[in-house]
Amino acid sequence: MAEKRLEEYVRTIPDFPEPGIMFRDITTVLQDADGLRLAIDEMQKLLEGVDFDVVAGAESRGFIFGAAIAYNMHKPFVLIRKKGKLPCETVEQSYDLEYGKATIEIHKDAIEPGQKVVIVDDLIATGGTVEAAARLVEKLGGEVVKMIFLMELAGLKGREKLGKYDVGAVLTYEGK
Repeated sequence: MAEKRLEEYVRTIPDFPEPGIMFRDITTVLQDADGLRLAIDEMQKLLEGVDFDVVAGAESRGFIFGAAIAYNMHKPFVLIRKKGKLPCETVEQSYDLEYGKATIEIHKDAIEPGQKVVIVDDLIATGGTVEAAARLVEKLGGEVVKMIFLMELAGLKGREKLGKYDVGAVLTYEGK
């Protein structure tokens, strides 16, 4: 029997959360051992030849993929969390959402000046969250050398917003 391709593990839900949206659900990837392994392996391939010191993951699904990749590659893992969730001194970055604003934080001692950082998340849509994550890394003196995602919604043009960064995605969907 042939192995399944990663896109076969992603469940598509039409008209969620609103009419016209094709929601790409990764829970079906995560709850299948082969799908999860394939997702992590394919994301990790995006890092071949990349020189980096630290993996940073954006809350919350970036934790799932980022921690596994950091473990596999024997690198430290840094959390980028919603404001108010980290216990020690932090730096913060606010960014715009479709309706409102959000703020994320990182521990002030999480990145050392000069460290090369890979940022991991499950999805790039508009690019707002990951752009804010990159700014946090840079505030601490780190250099973002790569951003990797399981999926990209190309219709939302997040890659364009992140033009100065090296961005990679395993799966690309043309719509929103």
